[in-house]
Amino acid sequence: MGNSYTIGQLANAADVPTSSVRFYERRGLLIPDERSRGNYRLYGEAALERLRFIKAAQSAGFTLKDVDLLLEFRDGDAAPCREVQGLIGARLAKVDEEIEHLQHVRNVLGGWMRVCHKAAKTGRCGVLDGLDRPCACGGNGPDSTNRKEPGDSA
Repeated sequence: MGNSYTIGQLANAADVPTSSVRFYERRGLLIPDERSRGNYRLYGEAALERLRFIKAAQSAGFTLKDVDLLLEFRDGDAAPCREVQGLIGARLAKVDEEIEHLQHVRNVLGGWMRVCHKAAKTGRCGVLDGLDRPCACGGNGPDSTNRKEPGDSA
């Protein structure tokens, strides 16, 4: 075996916590190459590459189930581009959903901030006063477009 790493050395080389290495091992994503005389787990360069692959895939938002599948594809004989494209397409769709949700949240928070600025003169918080009422923004909260705030002129 070329370079061999203990679990701590492997984690350090891949810039992940040791607990992550143990977790990936329990999930079957990473397997030690051998054990030392003192029964320490020892990993080789291939394990380091695999760990970096796992980390990169997770950074791109893939689930552990997806990572496991990607590893199977990577380790297999065939080049399953169509399957990988399917995983990427599914992940992109989820990212688009999350972006849409975050844009909605941003709009709601922006509306609440406007309500706060308008109501600041009154000493009452328009947001806290209106969180229990539905609004035009699609959720609960003050509706800064259809509701007259305290201190607004007619």
